[in-house]
Amino acid sequence: MTEHRAIAEHPLVAILTGSPNDLPVVRKACDTLDALGVPWDLRVLSAHRTPDAVPAYVRRAEEAGVEVFVACAGLAAHLGGVVAGHTLRPVVGVPLSGGALRGFDSLLSTVQMPPGVPVATVGVDNARNAALLAAQILAVRYPALRERLGRLREEARSRYDEPDPSVPPRDRGED
Repeated sequence: MTEHRAIAEHPLVAILTGSPNDLPVVRKACDTLDALGVPWDLRVLSAHRTPDAVPAYVRRAEEAGVEVFVACAGLAAHLGGVVAGHTLRPVVGVPLSGGALRGFDSLLSTVQMPPGVPVATVGVDNARNAALLAAQILAVRYPALRERLGRLREEARSRYDEPDPSVPPRDRGED
């Protein structure tokens, strides 16, 4: 099964996930990119179940102007490495939880790439951080996106400007 959704004719970020079961986690990346106004494309493609479709998609995505890939996979988590093996564009890996090791196997599979085939890796199930990292990579080239990222970060920081009066001072780290 291949799910496809592009929010623009020319997406800048391609998001791949190995299973339709992963979509609830993966959609956090889509939502984050939407909030930043970054066009994306989502595909369910497996390094193991659709091995020929992955490199074919990577080639088509590059031709369409994709600049960053996000690869989400659980268990053996080879998807990020397969994508990285077929592109010189940045690849951000999202190890997904599941199985007996609850994502630790996915984390190690994603982060332990051989020399010369890097995959930037975020925390287990942290598709939002993958989207933010993809946006930061793009922001080097797109000043308007850099401004939107700055505003998003300031909004997040402002939550900590005023102490919550319902929290006792010692629990806030105050004496």
